[in-house]
Amino acid sequence: MQTNNAVKDVYPSRVADQPQILKRQDPVVYPNDYDGPLSKDDLNGYEKDGYLFMDPFFTPDEVAELQKELHKLLTESRGLKKPEVILEPESEEVRSVFAVHRDNEVFKALSNHPKLQAAVKQILGSEVYIHQSRINFKPGFRGKEFQWHSDFETWHVEDGMPRMRALSCSIALSDNYPFNGPLMVIPGSHKHFIACVGRTPDKNYENSLRRQEYGVPDQESLTWLVKESGIEQPAGKAGSIVFFDCNIMHGSNSNITPYPRSNAFYVFNSVENKLTEPFSGLPPRPAYIATRD
Repeated sequence: MQTNNAVKDVYPSRVADQPQILKRQDPVVYPNDYDGPLSKDDLNGYEKDGYLFMDPFFTPDEVAELQKELHKLLTESRGLKKPEVILEPESEEVRSVFAVHRDNEVFKALSNHPKLQAAVKQILGSEVYIHQSRINFKPGFRGKEFQWHSDFETWHVEDGMPRMRALSCSIALSDNYPFNGPLMVIPGSHKHFIACVGRTPDKNYENSLRRQEYGVPDQESLTWLVKESGIEQPAGKAGSIVFFDCNIMHGSNSNITPYPRSNAFYVFNSVENKLTEPFSGLPPRPAYIATRD
């Protein structure tokens, strides 16, 4: 297996037999003069905790339009055999639909929402583009968990994202309750990079999008992170949003309640942080998972 020699790998992962906890080497909030909806306190909180929860962020009319399109997308995706539609690991239920900013006009418009774009630029300090987009459906009774992970670890190893200058937005399209599998985060964990073990299999994405096994932190490192600052659940009503750093450790429980939980996820990457060759030495993942343009 060859590695990426064109760019120095400052966050090596899946290359050693033992996990490591490495110190972050990049800013969290990048210096800039962008105006937007985030206050100084908002930015300071994001810098400290690695995430920012805002409820509400979108108007009721905007939420109603998004929910209408959400139900339409779910109906159209059931039984559809295309790589962008990911199924639950143990059923034919739709788990995620990828590349919605490319393939769906309503969710494309959402990715370009002026308030959303302005907030992202306030944090990343540059013009941005969509690295990845998806709708996550977590149906009542059958929605499975998402294992603890840092998104950046996967984007770095499997996509070639060189530095930590990206973030995710989780937009609630249904009410998120503490009991229906909402996002969980470990505040402050974004300041540490967990180098994972296990060589990446070829075409790992074919399985990892249903159930992630590589790039998952070891239990000892995860326990250390939790003992440092605990676990929080930024759950709110439809129309709320969570901005979270690319390296924050996060996951979610399965949903055994009758209440479905659906969220739109957009990953914004700085135009100054474009992808190189994957640091795994494997071919890049498909464009519907990681935009390379």
